[in-house]
Amino acid sequence: MDTQIRIVIHGASGRMGQALLRLAAERPDLQLVAAVSRKVESRAIDGIAQFASSELSGLPPFDVAIDFSLPEGFDGILSACVERHAALVSGTTGLTPGQREAIATATTRIPVLWAANFSLGVAVLNDLVERAASALRGWDCDIVESHHVHKKDAPSGTALALGESAEQGGAQPRYASLRAGDIVGEHLVQFTTLGERVELVHRATSRDIFARGALHAATRLAGRGPGQYQLRDLLD
Repeated sequence: MDTQIRIVIHGASGRMGQALLRLAAERPDLQLVAAVSRKVESRAIDGIAQFASSELSGLPPFDVAIDFSLPEGFDGILSACVERHAALVSGTTGLTPGQREAIATATTRIPVLWAANFSLGVAVLNDLVERAASALRGWDCDIVESHHVHKKDAPSGTALALGESAEQGGAQPRYASLRAGDIVGEHLVQFTTLGERVELVHRATSRDIFARGALHAATRLAGRGPGQYQLRDLLD
């Protein structure tokens, strides 16, 4: 697009939402038109219109919504995007099977990207894992993920996504999880056979990489045709 891409941040009060607001404000190709959170205490965030999740019908025109909220807030922003014919980029986890089906239905009308991890490096890693699994048939495949002590789900969503890539290549992955200190996120995919080992590793040292990846996806997704996209589809 030649003009600024109009974006809505849904889940603006969370850590990812705050990072998205901060980083989007630094980009001249983006126009922040609204920030949405569950409760609104003030009507503006640095001049950006703020809405409660119950006020989505009043949103100004937008090209793409970036959603990092909770499952109970997901249905509303998905419906708003369908009604406005706007794109949706979402990293909300814990969606129900019904919500997954709603995404599939929405993709017949709008472009949607849902991902467990918005690191561009992890998007490349998924591709490399699938290619390695396909080339190294019969090798053992192990995925080891490490995160901070407060992360509850194990294996992580990213590890499971890497496992799906390995399975698509023909491997049968096994998982191990480590929770320690303040590790942002580390993922090791290891292929092993007699006498040799191949290791593919991604280490995240800042949560900003996920916000930057989501903003990158939003700029690439806005204006595209309906469909369900993956982050690797939008790397160029």
